[in-house]
Amino acid sequence: MASQNKVVVTCALTGVLTDPAKFNVPVSPQEMADAAEQSYNAGASVLHCHFRDQGEGMGAFPTWDLKTVGDILSAIKERVPDIIICMSTGVLGNDISGPVGCLEAFKPELAACNAGSLNYLKIRKDGNWAWPPTLFDNPVEKIKKFLDVMTANDIVPEFECFDTGMVRSVAMFKANAMFDGQPHLSFVMGVDSGMPANPNLISILKDELPKNSHWQVIATGPGRGKVWNLHRRCLELGGNVRTGLEDTLYLPNGDRTDDNGRLVEALVNIARKVGREPASPTVARQILGLLR
Repeated sequence: MASQNKVVVTCALTGVLTDPAKFNVPVSPQEMADAAEQSYNAGASVLHCHFRDQGEGMGAFPTWDLKTVGDILSAIKERVPDIIICMSTGVLGNDISGPVGCLEAFKPELAACNAGSLNYLKIRKDGNWAWPPTLFDNPVEKIKKFLDVMTANDIVPEFECFDTGMVRSVAMFKANAMFDGQPHLSFVMGVDSGMPANPNLISILKDELPKNSHWQVIATGPGRGKVWNLHRRCLELGGNVRTGLEDTLYLPNGDRTDDNGRLVEALVNIARKVGREPASPTVARQILGLLR
């Protein structure tokens, strides 16, 4: 099949918000490696990785502990050595030493870079906040610090964009020489205070991309059917796609799952229905223009 019909499929294995005491998300190195292998076998070529604390209250909190992160990455790479790692970097506040330390120590091929700040909100049916309103703060000076570290370590930034202004900001980051190479953007759709889970919005976002961009949709938060409708429209428009237990717990038929592999399999099935095939890690590196 022609390379233009290949799609890069990412699996976001665990995230940080889903409570492992209530949902069976992977936490330990063994569980993360199992999930990675399931995802790879189903067609994923990239893993988006968060790392969870291994101590008391197993997995309830994120961690940047170098030994913990190293143990998880080693377990994944031992099981699926060809897989591409995209490391999370999201952190509140000015202290970015944790994610920066992990970037410098492990030098993933890709790393998430949040492209702007967001009031992270969710409202209950009774009008009360689901959690205290939180500012996910990503001012330009913080973004630049991350990009400087990524550039120094040959790590390609993947800009996570929660609204249309962030999509447009990436072009300004490029014009300001804040990063090298082709832009990589993720449209994060479905967060209640961010872009809506509306498939009609994807073509508008695509029109706002910087030149020579790679892009994907991250469909999260909305009702069960909306996630998969976003994926289908993204695939029809030529984008790459991401799924995994960080993003959704539900299959297209509405069944709940705790298996990353089943989510990837469902996404690959949709891709094939619109005439696209999942790219191997080797082909994905070529498509994405990764540095190594």
